Amino acid sequence: MVIAYFDCFAGISGDMALGALLDAGAPLDKLLSGLETLPLSGWDLKVERIRKGTIASTSVTVLADEHQPERRLEDIESIVANSRLPEAVKSQSLSIFRLLAEAEAKVHSTSIDEVHFHEVGAVDSIVDIVGVVYALNLLGVQEVHASALPFSRGRVKIAHGELPVPAPATMELLCGILTYPIDIDSELVTPTGAALLKALARSFGTPPPFTPQKIGYGAGKRDLPFPNVLRVIIGEMQDGFAFERERLAVIETNLDNITGELVGFVMERLFEAGARDVWVTPVQMKKNRPAVVLSVLCDSATLPTLMQILFSETPTLGVRVQEVERMCLFREFMEVETPYGVVRVKLAKFGDQIINIAPEFEDCRRIALEGKIPLKEVMSAALIAANQKLYV
Repeated sequence: MVIAYFDCFAGISGDMALGALLDAGAPLDKLLSGLETLPLSGWDLKVERIRKGTIASTSVTVLADEHQPERRLEDIESIVANSRLPEAVKSQSLSIFRLLAEAEAKVHSTSIDEVHFHEVGAVDSIVDIVGVVYALNLLGVQEVHASALPFSRGRVKIAHGELPVPAPATMELLCGILTYPIDIDSELVTPTGAALLKALARSFGTPPPFTPQKIGYGAGKRDLPFPNVLRVIIGEMQDGFAFERERLAVIETNLDNITGELVGFVMERLFEAGARDVWVTPVQMKKNRPAVVLSVLCDSATLPTLMQILFSETPTLGVRVQEVERMCLFREFMEVETPYGVVRVKLAKFGDQIINIAPEFEDCRRIALEGKIPLKEVMSAALIAANQKLYV
């Protein structure tokens, strides 16, 4: 499997991403041929080799006529849909624009249909976004992964005026993405850069085990105390590592002064607030006190809320937090007809091979209660129906 790892130590923008992919070997002539099928006039692409600090990199600048019409999401959807680019490129590009529109709409309390793309009639955004997706396609990339993104500070001037960094739309897009603070007074992650990775990246943090083969550097426009470049590494990941990968957090706290009733209540609250899993482990603490370790598995977006629940609902004075990586089999759902009704069935797959088949418990539970049927009979019927549908 060919993957691309975006190493965003200086952040990411659309032009940096496109420059890095061209630097990594995406053919410029084929890229331009594809972009020229967009029914979009009045633009050109300036590509040049420059140095940012001590690193040679590729700089990309979209040159657009000043007299461009104002464009909304539906205009961009029409432009992309009427190109002759591969269908996968069209679909991924439009999903990125929709993310941008949703973020802007939320910030300005409007609908996505009313959002205007301001960068010279959206020409910059269209060329950058479609160019990045098409460049990945030309390089044969099947999966995208990314580092944690730098969370800088300061102010930036845009069409809406002077705004804090990260810009409000960028901040919306960063929700759920792993970030880290950096003491730089400059915009490092743009809305386009955040939207690209939110739509394309399967994981954020350390890269999966892979063999690097090509490296590209895309130049940013500002000068920073370190080289302002985005590094993209193209490589191969062996089939044995072809799992779904997630960066999650585990919160733990030791409790020797909590009742069983309260533990059960707290677990319910944690699940309702978005915890991926919650479990309790009996332990022996100081002074031979019987106690429990309450553990919570979550993503970065729900971490603050879940910590607040632990502090407000339990007697704990402190919690431990550690980042973990979860590797999972790929999962998909299908529906099967049973004598008792329709049940969803989860398929766990390794490549094309089905490893596990599991009826959805809540579906089976509902049918069992409504029909006054033993739960084990409903689950058995769903499993039989799934095997017949898959293998007969």
